Amino acid sequence: MPVHELIFFAFAAALITAAFMMIMVRNPVHSALFLVMAFFASAGLWIMLEAEFLGLVLILVYVGAVMTLFLFVVMTLNIDLENKDKHYWRYLPYGFLVVGVFVGLVVYVIAPEQAFWGTVPIEMASADASNVKALGSVLYTDYVYPFEIAGVLLLVAIIAAIALSFRGRQGRKSIAPADQITIRREDRIRLVKMPTEKK
Repeated sequence: MPVHELIFFAFAAALITAAFMMIMVRNPVHSALFLVMAFFASAGLWIMLEAEFLGLVLILVYVGAVMTLFLFVVMTLNIDLENKDKHYWRYLPYGFLVVGVFVGLVVYVIAPEQAFWGTVPIEMASADASNVKALGSVLYTDYVYPFEIAGVLLLVAIIAAIALSFRGRQGRKSIAPADQITIRREDRIRLVKMPTEKK
């Protein structure tokens, strides 16, 4: 067996094991760590399929940012494990349905002649082709307006989230200049008359 096939099966076994352990372990922190392992194995498979950009994005974005955020959120929450088990058995049939769909897609990719819906011709790229260059050329030519609109929508969403969650700084020891200008002498000092004590 060639070396690249051994590496492929190693990444595939690691991905299947990590995905299975992610939904089976009871500790949510361990589940998040197994999901990180699944992302790394998926990135290795993407790189072996000559989709280097997707593999690097999977590591840098999902593992480096999203999963780190998920891990910190899971570590700070107190999750009820019994409630988690109830949800697990509740959504198990839907999981089998999704797995069946993915198995059908894998069978179609590995052996398209065995698939019942026919075959689709696949165009192979040349050896010196760059998928990053091809993705960038398509993204910034054919889909430049949807790309810019998506960027503007994300910017508006970030600004709206900050504006909605901002409550102002509490406990500031500062005075507004308008209040300093309009202040009166009677408001700054108050004379109190106290009776004198006689000895």
